[in-house]
Amino acid sequence: MKKAKLLWIDLEMTGLDPNKDKILEVAAIATDMKFEEIARFEAVVKVDEALMKERMVGKFWEENSKSRDALISQNVSGRPVAEVEKELIKFVEDNFGKEIYLAGNSIHQDRKFIEREMPQLNQLLHYRMLDVSAWKIYFENALNKKFIKPENHRALDDIIGSIEELKWYLTFLK
Repeated sequence: MKKAKLLWIDLEMTGLDPNKDKILEVAAIATDMKFEEIARFEAVVKVDEALMKERMVGKFWEENSKSRDALISQNVSGRPVAEVEKELIKFVEDNFGKEIYLAGNSIHQDRKFIEREMPQLNQLLHYRMLDVSAWKIYFENALNKKFIKPENHRALDDIIGSIEELKWYLTFLK
């Protein structure tokens, strides 16, 4: 029986505009509702170098130059987004039953890129999502409690941090 219920996804993109930017890196962790890991997936998406040079500029990328440089250097090993999407769909089919809930931090933003660049995967996802940033907003503003998560801006590290962050918030419910 397939146990996974939450599809934790994080994407690294050339920027935040789904109409102009592209997915660079994809990571996914399949968990049950207790956040126990069942499987993980990672892939690099090949992006046109000219687009990367054009879009990966500005304050954010200057402040995160280590992540930017790593994303640019791994681009040579990237594969077409359609190929990565097929592998991600296989990952989902192998680990999930009927309902697949997307989970992560500000997952609505990643979902915009999934809708645009991975439409077949998008059709498999439930309309409901588990967005850790909603918890963040409440805890920081109403309870004055803040989870300090490392900001590596690498897909797999960000997912692991998001899972730990939600676990931390849930300790206040016990």
